[in-house]
Amino acid sequence: MRVAPLCRQGVAVVPRVHGAFSAWQRLRGLLFRPRLAADGSEALMLSPCSNIHTFGMAYPLDLVYLDRGGTVIGLRENVRPWRASYQRGAKATVELHGGALKALDIRVGDVLQWQ
Repeated sequence: MRVAPLCRQGVAVVPRVHGAFSAWQRLRGLLFRPRLAADGSEALMLSPCSNIHTFGMAYPLDLVYLDRGGTVIGLRENVRPWRASYQRGAKATVELHGGALKALDIRVGDVLQWQ
């Protein structure tokens, strides 16, 4: 799985983002992996992906939904385990440890690029 930063205007917002782009990588997601860093320095990007579930997770997630151009079209904070979330029009989803969004100051309308 390739790791690269997620950037806003050329500046890394999340330095370590694991890319899940194959069907198997998206299916596995964060299951059976170490917890993401709680400070928001690590995330998982799933693409294509407009909906996620937290079945089997041991901690809540913050979610960033991106359209085809990388524009943030939806945010969800602290999605608890055993829940599901969907965003119409999303082409990618970034999963962060619950609580990380506040520290990162990501907002709807921001344009994020995985480099």
